[in-house]
Amino acid sequence: MKTGPVLGIEGTAWNLSAALFDDDLIKLVSKPYKPVQGGIHPREAAQHHASVITSVIEEVLKGNPSPVAVAFSQGPGLGPCLRIVGTAARALALSFGVPLIGVNHCVAHVEIGRFASGFDDPVVLYASGANTQVLGYLQGRYRIFGETLDIGIGNAIDKFARSQGLPHPGGPEVERIAKDGEYIPLPYTVKGMDLAFSGLVSAAKEAAAPLEDVCYSFQETAFAMCTEVTERALSQTGKDELILVGGVGMNKRLQDMLACMCQDRDAAFSVPIPQYLGDNGAMIAYTGRVMLEAGSVLPVEASRVNPSYRADQVDVTWRKEPVTSVMHPESYGARGAEAIIRFENRRAFKIRVSKRYRHPELDRRLIAERTRAEARLIAEARKAGVRTPVISEITTDTIVMDQVNGVKLKECLSPELLEEAGRMVGNLHAAQIVHGDLTTCNFLVQDGKMWLIDFGLSGTSAEIEHRGVDIHVLFQVLESTSKDADTLKEAFIRGYREKIAVADEVLEREHEIELRGRYL
Repeated sequence: MKTGPVLGIEGTAWNLSAALFDDDLIKLVSKPYKPVQGGIHPREAAQHHASVITSVIEEVLKGNPSPVAVAFSQGPGLGPCLRIVGTAARALALSFGVPLIGVNHCVAHVEIGRFASGFDDPVVLYASGANTQVLGYLQGRYRIFGETLDIGIGNAIDKFARSQGLPHPGGPEVERIAKDGEYIPLPYTVKGMDLAFSGLVSAAKEAAAPLEDVCYSFQETAFAMCTEVTERALSQTGKDELILVGGVGMNKRLQDMLACMCQDRDAAFSVPIPQYLGDNGAMIAYTGRVMLEAGSVLPVEASRVNPSYRADQVDVTWRKEPVTSVMHPESYGARGAEAIIRFENRRAFKIRVSKRYRHPELDRRLIAERTRAEARLIAEARKAGVRTPVISEITTDTIVMDQVNGVKLKECLSPELLEEAGRMVGNLHAAQIVHGDLTTCNFLVQDGKMWLIDFGLSGTSAEIEHRGVDIHVLFQVLESTSKDADTLKEAFIRGYREKIAVADEVLEREHEIELRGRYL
């Protein structure tokens, strides 16, 4: 495939941007849409893009060599904006007589992050207005280990900022005001590998406290949630590199939290330069170039935009399978994402460790709450017929229980074991207990029997929604770590249906939850 500069055009939402990229960035020009008030209005943003796209592209191309291909942001994004960019890209590709390349916007953020950092196989926290996802590469695709279940972190900040009369985008203003604030408690919502921000936004809007305290606490809470699920992904995968991408990645407090977490885990951490963090044409041009070299071009007749284009739908043809993409999870009995396990005299001591990245008051609250709740719910799960370790002692941060010398389900996946896992979760849900962290590291197999451990994020609920989220966490892990995910999910469903009358309602809700993540 012919190499040379690739023209990339980005216009998924607020920013109309174009760039030429060869071995390095040649030129980048951006003209963002700025609403008079409130957030982004899709039709107005599209009208803005239509009015400036010609001048932006002319400025990029002026005095530079003609592109050997035209890449454009095919999705996800706002439909009216995507269509403006797609139409322009088709016209330019036909005019120059060069290939057309449709680029997934989320994947482009990842790839420009890899380019800027030099990292080969990182976990990626993608934090932007509409997206909050933790991704990693496995078996030819970028897998989503966890994501927001409602709104993206950037949109959450903007919604809160608008309620306080702050200008758009709200992130920089909230960050500035937060520097003078003190901590107040706000809702902290993490569900296994996923998170949710709506409750935090509502509480922040209604908080009876000085604005600087609310801004400070909003950041401390939201960014700690993001850091926790990212650490869980590093623990789950055994990877030792982390990249932060997306516009919210410009926030210094978020960067500091992630850097602190990585330092404590002996992982490398990188943040691209600011011009590569927000939505920009350079990331589209660069990703288009590596796709061109791999032969991933797009016929014009197949170039319709896709507002719901997920990163895990993209066949990543330009990457080779790295050695580290074979998962090496930390062993049971070592260090997990939030606790260490120490064995002594056939007893397991689960000790929750303090997180330096979290505000001390928030850290103490989470450790105490999760330790108490875990001990209580382990006992209740046993009464419901779920095989769990027997507890002998609890303190503020430690649970002492019988040692289970099992192998993680992650290391011995099979339909038979997933069917048994389904029965266990069915019993759990029938007893109105939601585990909250149903990953394949939290099922242990010993002498043909299965045990369920780590109830640190558990709670009680009879709501279909909460049960659906619980199963969604497990299904996400299967999708992101196994090529046989569909078969394993079917086996789990068979077992689950045996034990709970409302199984079909829960499973239907799990599918709805999956669809919500298409583009929020």
